[in-house]
Amino acid sequence: MSKAAYLQPVRDDTLTERVAQANELLRCCTLCPHECQVDRTNHERGRCRSEAIPLISSYNVHFGEEPPLIGTHGSGTIFFTNCTMRCVYCQNYPISQLGHGEAYPVAKLARIFLKLQKHGCHNINFVTPAHFVPQILQALEMAVNEGFHLPLVYNTSGYESLATLKLLDGIIDIYLPDIRYSDNSHAQAYSKVENYVEHNRAALKEMYRQVGLLECDESGVARRGMIVRHLVLPEKIAGSEEALQFLANELSPRLHVALMSQYFPAYNAPDHPPLDRKITREEYEQIVHLYKRLGFNGWIQAT
Repeated sequence: MSKAAYLQPVRDDTLTERVAQANELLRCCTLCPHECQVDRTNHERGRCRSEAIPLISSYNVHFGEEPPLIGTHGSGTIFFTNCTMRCVYCQNYPISQLGHGEAYPVAKLARIFLKLQKHGCHNINFVTPAHFVPQILQALEMAVNEGFHLPLVYNTSGYESLATLKLLDGIIDIYLPDIRYSDNSHAQAYSKVENYVEHNRAALKEMYRQVGLLECDESGVARRGMIVRHLVLPEKIAGSEEALQFLANELSPRLHVALMSQYFPAYNAPDHPPLDRKITREEYEQIVHLYKRLGFNGWIQAT
């Protein structure tokens, strides 16, 4: 079995340096593109509504991810509370928008890593982690000293800061980002973020530079690389055609892409037509046709 990427940095103290650099960002927070510049170590909150102590809604052995992530023993998923986006259609809105969760000091977070490893999980899967990157790195350093060694999955909306991602270079083994929009006006209207397209595409390029195409072991379990998710939305709001063309042309047509048809009008979507309905079979099949023509690896969700 190949070793997780961060085990080499531990030996040359790179992880310790990254922890120190990341902690400084909490004092004038610029972890995400909002760059709120609040002092989260002094109980100030920015757009993510989070202070310095990590908030977690749940952690478990999860079998609902892409096949290379779950293997036979599941992905050790940690759902962080709050989010840098405000999607009106969020299917996990009690966690991301309503703030349901419990405070987990860093030492307790490190114990979760070890507990999920003991359960036999193939990896640790951080869901919506951007606003807690410093705390994750601190917990990782603690857990490694107790024998932790699993690969790390960074599961994100794709609204990321390049500076934060560079702190994760050589730490994260598998990136699992969304490509959510191809039009900034839609991102602003439906997710309350500015310049999503530019930030997202720069982030995807950086993630791809760090880990490249998906690599699996002899059992088909992911050990390194990138999987991109794209959720098709009604009336081309997601800009699916442009998103897939970007992935093929700027990253690789061999990329593993999960094309999702699961949209339904959750949370406040009923108040935001055309998001007040599911996508039609015709809308999805049009994108499936392009997906196949571009030649991606990955998965096409049933309608």
